[in-house]
Amino acid sequence: MKIGVNVLNFGPGTDPGVLRNWARTVEGLGFDLLMVSDHVAITPDVAERYPAPFYEPFTTLSWLAGLTTRIRLGTTVLIAPYRHPLLTARMAANLDELSGGRLVLGVGVGWARQEFAALGIPFTQRGRLTDDHLRDIRAAWADTASYGDRGIPLWVGGNSDAGLRRAVRLGDAWHPLRPTLPWLREAVTRMEAYAEGQQFPVPALAPRIALRLTATPVDGPERLAGEGTIDQIMDDLDQLRLLGVDSVVLDPYQGDPRETHHPQAAWQALATVAAHTRAPHIAPRTRTEHP
Repeated sequence: MKIGVNVLNFGPGTDPGVLRNWARTVEGLGFDLLMVSDHVAITPDVAERYPAPFYEPFTTLSWLAGLTTRIRLGTTVLIAPYRHPLLTARMAANLDELSGGRLVLGVGVGWARQEFAALGIPFTQRGRLTDDHLRDIRAAWADTASYGDRGIPLWVGGNSDAGLRRAVRLGDAWHPLRPTLPWLREAVTRMEAYAEGQQFPVPALAPRIALRLTATPVDGPERLAGEGTIDQIMDDLDQLRLLGVDSVVLDPYQGDPRETHHPQAAWQALATVAAHTRAPHIAPRTRTEHP
């Protein structure tokens, strides 16, 4: 199971130097994947959660590709309706080629009504637009004469039934965000049943989970995967492996933009996880793949 990190590409404490340090820290700790999120118009509904500056994902990942050598680069998630699908296909294909085949394209439908309005895109049609865009992106990539032979993994985000079904029909992996483990187990059963009923292959499972390291255990049915002591977090990762997860993305953002002024706390939590995943009882692959 590959382990990635959601890097904060927004907020008052974020600047090019901080982004550089994020990338070097995440790659240096031996993680497999570095992902960033997406907003275009920082309208009030977006700014409340993810204030400016907000670094555009394709631009940011292209720059970070030149600062890294091994780690894969991705979006969690690119909001599909915000860009023409041929533009998205072109930028993704170019970034993948320039980075040496390291791109993972995670996509979603979006949630910010004011941002949709600012971009002149109908909010109520975002699901249909996303489906159409994903089909068009795949068709563009299939045109190897124009786009090259692209093997970019396409992760489809969304915790709703519509997102789950979209992942089965159009994605290489389902990318649910910040689930509890009981919910995820039940949702995987629904995904498998839907895939079997529609005669589609079951997509890979690539959740983005929380990363909130605590000194004392976190209990209760609402505990997110990735919350609690290091023992709880490592057990969560073990449970995800048993569930058949192919990749997991750790999300250290707790929802307060002031965190961006102090990324060292997130880096320390990631270092703790990295140290434990290199332990012999966790995953022998990390001894050979991560120096």
